[in-house]
Amino acid sequence: MLTLIEGGRVYDPDPRGVQSVLLADGHVSKVGDVNRSALERLGTEYQIINARGCIVAPGLIDPHNHLLGGSGETGFSTQTPEFFISEIVRFGITTVVGTLGVDTTMKTMAGLLAKVKALREQKLNAYCWTGGYDVPPNSILASVREDIMFIDEVIGAGEVAISDERALAPDPRELARTVTHAHIGGMLARKAGLMHVHVGDRDRRLAPIREVLENFDVEPDWFYLTHVERTEKLIREAAALAQKGMPCDVDVVERELYRYLRWWKSHGGPPELLTCSSDASMTSPRNVWEQMRDCVREHGHPLEEILPLATRNTARILKLKKKGELRRGCVGDVLLIDEATLDIVHVLSRGTWMVRDGEVVEQENWLRDSDREIRLHGTKDEEDESEPGGSSEEEAYQNEES
Repeated sequence: MLTLIEGGRVYDPDPRGVQSVLLADGHVSKVGDVNRSALERLGTEYQIINARGCIVAPGLIDPHNHLLGGSGETGFSTQTPEFFISEIVRFGITTVVGTLGVDTTMKTMAGLLAKVKALREQKLNAYCWTGGYDVPPNSILASVREDIMFIDEVIGAGEVAISDERALAPDPRELARTVTHAHIGGMLARKAGLMHVHVGDRDRRLAPIREVLENFDVEPDWFYLTHVERTEKLIREAAALAQKGMPCDVDVVERELYRYLRWWKSHGGPPELLTCSSDASMTSPRNVWEQMRDCVREHGHPLEEILPLATRNTARILKLKKKGELRRGCVGDVLLIDEATLDIVHVLSRGTWMVRDGEVVEQENWLRDSDREIRLHGTKDEEDESEPGGSSEEEAYQNEES
């Protein structure tokens, strides 16, 4: 079935004014004037979405989500459950990249790959990194290179940890070996082939990456750093590497995206090489859109400056060629956003309804055969607000499946 989105203000993510968007077979067929009479003459079934008063934008890409949940760091009872598709799509994420972290014992690559495949079956665009903190990374097949080459869902290696107490400081030669294998795998399979690097809070910061660049024949754009927002010193070092072509990511766990953007700009970071991610495990994927919205509503950033952080920039860095933009031939991942409030109204992934009028319509397939009832409501914000200096922002996530 064709889908015609009419009357909305299109950001592709650049502003294009009021235009129509036609979706066919899960892809964008046209952006511009669409003759409804011509559609009727085709004799093909189609639906019309009235987008007046809305912004029409590409679906968001989250490049760093702990899809299997977090293992917690204060005992087994602090493990968090895997993410439901409703949590991911409700706030506009239509492409997600799963990762393992410090725990590669209870959370495994086989389990992560299975989760990614499950999300794909429900029309969400899903991928994963292979590995975790360890060097060499824990792969499914014999090596990182083989995972990237022969498993469709795997786009690179990671998140490999540096400058973090939870990971043994990796030998520069091993880092060089891993990033080279990832790059070669990507080159042979026409994928990103990046090494996704978790940067911890230790004083060495990005020194291990600089050592690899100085002593081995590797290129800056073979890496993809994340968590570089921890301090201004760290983001300054990251911006310097980005000036040489290294893409970087900031997570929004602490909900200060506006601050990170200011630091990045003040230290000369190239805007096209910065992305934002949820780092969801204990916190919610919703923080990506809520922080982007906050930058526009509360801090005066133009929407066209903020949208690329989770659309075009991410797609280009990850070499997802048909994602992150609204143009002919791209995958039909579309958001309709209330122009006045910047609340997400509708979400389509691959042309399929995920959220309609603010309500999730795509839920886990297993619910059809289950009588389970799951009601979870995080209380982190309530606890923060009860403490002196606590945040007054509402960000506790609520998930209901019944």
